[in-house]
Amino acid sequence: MAPVPSYLSNYADIYRQDPRKAALKWFAEARYGLFLHYGLYSLLERHEWVQFREKIPVSEYEKLKERFIAEKFDTETIADIAVECGMRYVNITTRHHDGFCLFRTEITDFNSVDARSCRRDLVGELADACRRRGLGLCLYYSHGRDWRHPHAPNNDKWSGNARPQYDPPDPDYAYGSQHDLRSYLDFMKAQITELLTRYGPVAAIWLDGIAVPKSGDFKIFKCQDLYDHIHRLQPQVLVAYKQGLLGTEDFLAPEDAPPATIDKPCEVCACMSPGSWGYSASLKGKHLTADQLWEKLRGLKARGCNLLINTGPLPDGSLDPEDVLVLREVGKRIKTGGLA
Repeated sequence: MAPVPSYLSNYADIYRQDPRKAALKWFAEARYGLFLHYGLYSLLERHEWVQFREKIPVSEYEKLKERFIAEKFDTETIADIAVECGMRYVNITTRHHDGFCLFRTEITDFNSVDARSCRRDLVGELADACRRRGLGLCLYYSHGRDWRHPHAPNNDKWSGNARPQYDPPDPDYAYGSQHDLRSYLDFMKAQITELLTRYGPVAAIWLDGIAVPKSGDFKIFKCQDLYDHIHRLQPQVLVAYKQGLLGTEDFLAPEDAPPATIDKPCEVCACMSPGSWGYSASLKGKHLTADQLWEKLRGLKARGCNLLINTGPLPDGSLDPEDVLVLREVGKRIKTGGLA
């Protein structure tokens, strides 16, 4: 058996018998995690859906890649702040709906390593920082919604904001008989395989974009095959797909509030800047206060749920100082035993 992952060191005996059982126990006791939405959209400072909302053509949006530097994206600082604030895990957008990847991938050159001004594997750096501190590394991956790949779900058959409504149609997409969803499914499986074979132990694969497959025959996406593949690669990895697509996910991950009925482990994700997960300059001064975050954390604990709180790093990759002050204040309250 592989060595016990650092984030599961307190669950070593269980891990040696049943890795996923150990991971589920860890998750149930983790309570609190840090979510990071960072990507090309951060450069525009207008929400992570800026490409969709402003109908920026694929070829124009692609040019942001050469402006992506991430010079102040410091994974050592990020991991230190997570520990200081009482968090047990970190989740990062490895690839959001725009298709830009923050990791080394052989499947597309639309990534931070191939960006000439960056040349960094941000996921790899964060994986190392988390492992040294015993933090669980969770990897967000946009699954059902993709605004770049030519064979991703299109607006002919799928809703759920599958594509921006370009007029005329964007020439970078495949249409009609030329469209092959299987090509996109193979692309995603290959990338998730990279994430699970290059960065050591992963705590969770966190899928997003559920409204797209739910708008049609979601069985076409073969998600159970993907879940089984993930568990074969790393048996301790937990799988989430928002509020649940098949019902076989390891935990629920709804936005903002838990469901009325909780029948499995649950984590609620929420933003420090209400209304935007990626950095939005227009929301400066409107973020959650320490009291608001504290009440959210306490309320979810009472329901038996974790809180995954999101901050959108600034264009240069630095953590938003407005959020850091609040997170540190709440961390002090946790350490005084107020959440026990």
